[in-house]
Amino acid sequence: MQHFDNGVPAGTIHGVEWIKSRHSAGDGNCVQVAALPEERIAVRNSRDPEGPALIYTHGEIAAFIAGAKDGEFDALVE
Repeated sequence: MQHFDNGVPAGTIHGVEWIKSRHSAGDGNCVQVAALPEERIAVRNSRDPEGPALIYTHGEIAAFIAGAKDGEFDALVE
């Protein structure tokens, strides 16, 4: 089973489906995510699909999503 470290080139991650939010605009401002083995999640910038991917645990992503749903990061985009 392949192991992925933070900052791995996203282009080297094969056999995954990169997905983005339906709220992403068509202007290239998209963050994409992909499920990896061992309950890891990769995150990349759609403008640089071969660039680095950040790798998070399921728990880290779950905590981030919960915070986003609660509005904890709203001040960053206001």
